[in-house]
Amino acid sequence: MRFVDLLKSTVLLSAGAATLLAIITVVQANLTEDSLLVLVAAGWWLVAGVIGARAGRKLEPTPPVARALRDAKTTTSLPEMRPGFILLGRLWPLLLATVVGSGIMGERLAGGNVAVALLANTFATGAGLVALILTFGPISGAHFNPAVTLADAWQGGVRWREVPVYLAAQVLGAFAGVAVAHAMFGEALFSASRHVRAGAPQLLGEVVATFGLLAVISGCARRRPSAAPFAVGAYITAAYWFTSSTSFANPAVTLARAASDTFAGIRPADAPGFVGAELVGAAAATVLFKWLAPPLPGADAPSDGRPEGGPEAS
Repeated sequence: MRFVDLLKSTVLLSAGAATLLAIITVVQANLTEDSLLVLVAAGWWLVAGVIGARAGRKLEPTPPVARALRDAKTTTSLPEMRPGFILLGRLWPLLLATVVGSGIMGERLAGGNVAVALLANTFATGAGLVALILTFGPISGAHFNPAVTLADAWQGGVRWREVPVYLAAQVLGAFAGVAVAHAMFGEALFSASRHVRAGAPQLLGEVVATFGLLAVISGCARRRPSAAPFAVGAYITAAYWFTSSTSFANPAVTLARAASDTFAGIRPADAPGFVGAELVGAAAATVLFKWLAPPLPGADAPSDGRPEGGPEAS
């Protein structure tokens, strides 16, 4: 992907996500009659718009960025894949079955102790992620996360024409996982969640959670790709507890969990804000690490043209 296209995509995505979050913040502020918060949100949107407009007019990289791009090794693209292969490779329900199923089991066994239920949900999700990434990474790159797929496409790892198929498979697989978990525990296949996850602190938590996830993936992919599955699992396990949102960090997961009225669910009205926050965090991490830690010049690429282990995602 050309630098100009990357810049335009980054500006558009960041501006759209910033606008969405500003609107959500203003609506929440009006409900609470907090005029200061309205002014802060409006100012934030204005600043983001000005930065986006200035960056959008700058179609060529600055000399330092141009040198870094020349010196960096071009990211190896994935081999051509048929849409059906992509769909089957990503349409995998075990991730959401792990998240939702462990949430149901933890809540039932915890006797009303939310901390114990969250602890059970955390350990099961982290361990499941490591197992799934190790299993499907060599086969399909373990693309479970739309934010990671979009970031990979920006850097030339995934062809843009394949991205819609990836995203469709990820969302369908996520909803299939919710249905599987509900069926195992005798719940309705889908039910709108009533679990409130609203407010600026939780949105900030999602920005931080997704930024950290993309940072872990980017750093490991450049330096120690074989450690990525364990690093991703460990990060998500930690982020469950250090972020206010319990680290969804995945737009497909967020949408599917809105259809689960269980411990792991999220109210449908709160899901768009989480998705916007996740995209903001992913965009920020992608841009930062493309500058901070470009691929090592002369690094050996896997013989099949696929990044070792793939861009693993939660």
